Amino acid sequence: MSGTGPGEVATGTVLEKTRPPAPDDDTAGSGGARRFWSARRISGGLLALLLLVVAAAFLYDIAAVRAHRPAMSWRRELTDQLAERPLDDAWVLLGAGVATALGLWLLLLALTPGLRSLLPMRRVHPDVRAGLDRDAAAMVLRDRAMEVAGVRSVRVRVTRRRADVRAVSHFRELDDVRADLREVLADVVGRMALSRPPALAVRVRRPGRKG
Repeated sequence: MSGTGPGEVATGTVLEKTRPPAPDDDTAGSGGARRFWSARRISGGLLALLLLVVAAAFLYDIAAVRAHRPAMSWRRELTDQLAERPLDDAWVLLGAGVATALGLWLLLLALTPGLRSLLPMRRVHPDVRAGLDRDAAAMVLRDRAMEVAGVRSVRVRVTRRRADVRAVSHFRELDDVRADLREVLADVVGRMALSRPPALAVRVRRPGRKG
């Protein structure tokens, strides 16, 4: 891969320039790497737009009242409803539930890293972080598995903790094909230099009968 610019993507690999770790940082020199954090641009932009619209509507109405004009009908209706409806009213409970769900969703976004499709790689340089896309990792494993003798087709699914490989073999003993796949794919996973290599789960079967 070429180039080391921030956030650069090349053949499924992401490079990110970060600050040099402190001397007591547990990732310095140990090869460890933490997950990438999403910028949450879409959710943050939608929330900012919603707050802007609501704030602009209230600001306009308050300015109109200060200018000795009547308040807008929607704000008068909202004030009357809030003053008259009891706390156990269905609409009040529904609004509270929606607000609570929205708050929990925003809290979840703030506390979780996101970017689940990126697998962190071991840090060989203190101020550079690298990540491998899960689809790219699955493609590499699938291409390498197809080179094993006896393998007819392969399906690979890679998660953060597991690489699920399902192969179809049309000749050779299934145990021999499975053993060769485990050996070959374990070597490939090791060469990916992931900070937390996924566990291999290999399944081999015969092709189904036609008709």
